Amino acid sequence: MKRTVKVIGGGLAGCECALQLLGCGFAVDMFEMRPDVQTGAHKTSALAELVCSNSLKSEEPTTASGLLKEELGLLGCKLLPLARQSRVPSGSALSVDRAKFSALVEEELAKYADFRLIRQEVAHIDGSPTVIATGPLTSDAMAEKVARLSGKKRLFFYDAIAPIVSADSIDYDKAYFGGRYGKGGDDYLNLPMTKDEYEAFYRELINAKSVVLHSFEKSELFDGCMPIEEMAKRGSDTIRFGPLKPIGLKNPKTGEKAYAVVQLRRENVAGDCFNLVGFQTNLTFGEQKRVFSMIPALRNAEFMRYGVMHRNTYIDAPNVLSETFRVKTSDSPLYIAGQLSGVEGYVESIMSGMIAGQAMASDLRDLDYEVPSEFTIIGSLCRYVSGCPTDFKPMNANFGILPPITDARDKKSRKQAYHDRAISYIPMPLSENLYN
Repeated sequence: MKRTVKVIGGGLAGCECALQLLGCGFAVDMFEMRPDVQTGAHKTSALAELVCSNSLKSEEPTTASGLLKEELGLLGCKLLPLARQSRVPSGSALSVDRAKFSALVEEELAKYADFRLIRQEVAHIDGSPTVIATGPLTSDAMAEKVARLSGKKRLFFYDAIAPIVSADSIDYDKAYFGGRYGKGGDDYLNLPMTKDEYEAFYRELINAKSVVLHSFEKSELFDGCMPIEEMAKRGSDTIRFGPLKPIGLKNPKTGEKAYAVVQLRRENVAGDCFNLVGFQTNLTFGEQKRVFSMIPALRNAEFMRYGVMHRNTYIDAPNVLSETFRVKTSDSPLYIAGQLSGVEGYVESIMSGMIAGQAMASDLRDLDYEVPSEFTIIGSLCRYVSGCPTDFKPMNANFGILPPITDARDKKSRKQAYHDRAISYIPMPLSENLYN
């Protein structure tokens, strides 16, 4: 009989890990607590549900997120091809139809006779080969068990979700399709604002009522998903040079450049709803309706989902995990993958699931497994999670965690050099011994 690995959690990391293990010839019992136990942020019981956004960020090879995707492809990632099958137009970014993507992941897992999906909460660790991939919304019972591995209280930060509006409620006379600098065709719907319109919107935004957060909670906001109202309070031009930047966008109807531009991205293949890009928020639902409807093209917008904030749990990974996401103190094979491990982002979670799955398979076959070089995004993230010396915080893909390149002429050539160096260090696909 095939040896069975328990994968706890049916998110991105858990599904990637399960597919890696199944491909290596192991049986997988996946435990997912939804729908019996809900998280407050998930909307369905589907596997690999994308909660905060439908974007997996850029595929441009000279960006950190694009380079990470390229590295993953070379190392046999299972979920990225499914994401590309369910993509929706978004310029150089990889954005997906959430429902279609989840359905494709479930179909792929169901192809394996040795895969079992068990819908129940797991509140203990029993010593069998296990990968814990319960995500940032880990249940209290499991979070308590995981916290004991480091002898510390569990850690957390606060994350926010952007609202979604109905496509047929947008005023298209005050909007236009187009990508920045003409790239990406009509992938984004742009909502221009004049200086007066922006300043009125800005005043209401920074004074709008938020869901109450205690002072200690405000200090735990994650910069990558900073609520737009908190970002705006840093200065009147902060969001105008951030998510509302008008640079590279010219209205084809008038030929004019706007003072600020809100961008919307299709939420699904049908294109019947749009996500407000960069508008993660913790405003009350009533205030979201009032303030965001001040954007001229959204005067009569129907909000299909309002933005919310939720707490994300992660562990003190440097004291708990090795570079392969294996728990250092565990005698039996025990791994922690996904955002619970301290990586931040959808694709980063997929990466940790891939590494944990391949490493678990090697572990059970008594084979050596090494993560890629520190010169790769994958290798640098694995080393950050397992070895950050001080003030550990969740980390996403970025060039700042790579050994620096100092001889590049300019920013563009430096990014290209990071890419070329990383790809040269990615090993060939794993030994066939792992898959036999």
